[in-house]
Amino acid sequence: MARVRAPVGESVLSRAVRIFEAFTPDEPALTVSEISRRTGLHLATASRLVAELVAHGFLARDADRRVRIGVRLWELGTRASPTLSLRDAAMPFMEGVHDVVGHHVQIGVLEGEEVLFLERLTALGAVVNYTRIAGRLPLHVSSSGLVLLAHGATDLQERVLAGPLRKYTPHTITTAVALRSTLAAIRKQGYAYCPGHFHEDALGIAAPVRDGGGEVVAALSVIIPNDAAAAAVPPVVRTAARGLSRALAAGGARGLPG
Repeated sequence: MARVRAPVGESVLSRAVRIFEAFTPDEPALTVSEISRRTGLHLATASRLVAELVAHGFLARDADRRVRIGVRLWELGTRASPTLSLRDAAMPFMEGVHDVVGHHVQIGVLEGEEVLFLERLTALGAVVNYTRIAGRLPLHVSSSGLVLLAHGATDLQERVLAGPLRKYTPHTITTAVALRSTLAAIRKQGYAYCPGHFHEDALGIAAPVRDGGGEVVAALSVIIPNDAAAAAVPPVVRTAARGLSRALAAGGARGLPG
């Protein structure tokens, strides 16, 4: 990986943020040298900042001296998270859907031009699923993302429609014409149905979750086998999403801070 060049005059806080952003779901532990290369920080600077962040519990060191995100950062983030109430409200409905479908059930929210997954329920032997808690996917490739995009702002839709739309399988939506048609269908029928869009063996079905003001704030989705039995699942997902929407409205929830 090529070395990133650090901006001149960058603040200590900005440097710390870039250290956190060096970690990925696939690479949760890094050496200080890898952090230095990914952030563009001089090795001595990276080493000093890492040591300070470890001392505060925001980073932690493994037995082999590799560095990972610390429990303290997770603690503070969870305590202040505006999505915590949404996750808590969603869990009973997700559990109900999971009892019916027996594969994957997840809740996702819009974050930039991606869908961010807050929670997921799964089971042994469930169909393949590449999503994970705190993981992201492009909006055009997942059922959750398509629901959020269909009800998103016009400027967001235009940015995504402008592409490029990466192809994952022969069934992935990769043209603006097809995507516009799909978004219109989602708004009309009330759910997204995505057979084989991200993996040919898997099918995603998602429905919108609304807050007390009627705004779509999340998508409730399932990932199940891509077979004929899936045709019976959309009503289950839609019913759960409507129930969660009513729960949010009863609790007075309006939107999520951006």
